[in-house]
Amino acid sequence: MSDRTPPLSVDELRKLVEAGEIDTVVLAFTDMQGRLQGKRFAARFFLDDALEHGTEGCNYLLAVDTDMNTVDGYAMSSWERGYGDFAMHGDTATLRRTPWNPGTALITADLAWHDGSPVLASPRQILRRQLDRLHQAGLDRTGRGWTAYAGTELEFMVFKDTYEEAWSRGYRGMNPANQYNIDYSVLGTGRVEPLLRRIRNEMGAAGMTVESAKGECNLGQHEIAFRYDEALTTCDQHSVYKTGAKEIASQEGVALTFMAKYDEREGNSCHIHLSLRDEEGVPVLADDTGQDPYGMSKTMRHFLAGQLAAMRDFTLLYAPNINSYKRFRPGSFAPTAVAWGPDNRTCALRVIGHGHAHRLENRLPGGDVNPYLAVAGMVAAGLHGIENELELPEACTGNAYTGGAQHVPTTLREASELWAASPIARAAFGDEVVEHYLNMARVEQDAFDTAVTDWERFRSFERM
Repeated sequence: MSDRTPPLSVDELRKLVEAGEIDTVVLAFTDMQGRLQGKRFAARFFLDDALEHGTEGCNYLLAVDTDMNTVDGYAMSSWERGYGDFAMHGDTATLRRTPWNPGTALITADLAWHDGSPVLASPRQILRRQLDRLHQAGLDRTGRGWTAYAGTELEFMVFKDTYEEAWSRGYRGMNPANQYNIDYSVLGTGRVEPLLRRIRNEMGAAGMTVESAKGECNLGQHEIAFRYDEALTTCDQHSVYKTGAKEIASQEGVALTFMAKYDEREGNSCHIHLSLRDEEGVPVLADDTGQDPYGMSKTMRHFLAGQLAAMRDFTLLYAPNINSYKRFRPGSFAPTAVAWGPDNRTCALRVIGHGHAHRLENRLPGGDVNPYLAVAGMVAAGLHGIENELELPEACTGNAYTGGAQHVPTTLREASELWAASPIARAAFGDEVVEHYLNMARVEQDAFDTAVTDWERFRSFERM
């Protein structure tokens, strides 16, 4: 649990409830697909009961597909096991108001079995475990525990259609909020500033530190940036923001999507920035000798080498859906090469900053990523590099798309096979977690393999 002051304390919540300003508390966790799932409580009942005792939720919530269909293959939840419950306990460090839902507060939950043991396949628990490993690694090597700091940069596309209209039309013929490339365009962002302003201001009121908003390359594409924080806090905020932005868009009569690839133009990315500090706040990744040409400490060189060594094995954590792999195209600003470079946006890994801000940027994830799983993967990969003292290959200072480096997986099927066979994944996460998310990928792949797409109909109906 973070030591930071929560956006809303329990005492403050009690006062707001007594004053009639808050009447509802949402208790929710992030599922495998990165969505918030949970319950809305009457605020007084939450304070009197659910705050201390938690609540129950059907354990099928970590064993369904995107459509919430029950599917086979999960050891923790099935018809044979009766689809029982797990417990949801709110983490009071995450308590916050959600201004886009009047009179409402939200608290993020951890999942546990009825004997009190954690649900290991829960995304938040997976990240917690890797952060604990990271802290211990710092203690073992320097006597001071290490903490990961992360920032996630989510891109999205805005359409002048409601979600209901988009559904009814099969997501075809939609109207983007901008008709041309508006990357960094003040005029372009001005077209949708009422929406962007609401999202910025209301996320700020929910306890997040908003930095900026800018236009992006695709039609109607935008990005709102938030200040980095401790890794668990960043991932909690990422999930709240993603849900809240959709709710605000719906209230404004428009729709936005974070899907990795909507059309043939640029996809929605989620670049993840990661840095490390020790217990005294000293940056772990920065070189304090002045000898490294890129300002990297020896620890960072091993940490970065681990990212490269595990990238193909861990791609399932960064690109979890069929659609995710549509982004990986040459010249798209989405990476295709397992390579690193100093301030090089053609590589999967980009090294930037200095001092406390010296960090690596993982450019592989798309907007559909589950942040807990992706950051857990980056921490686990870095620890693999440190523990084995892996040597960092030469930097790519040119065009990584044509540099001859190993290619990232091009399909979910390939990524699944690499994940299943990975000794790095099994050592870091354990067989239970590996098999659980392997089954998630199998379910997604099977659903796609049986689907007939519009592309196939247009190509074959008359002409084949």
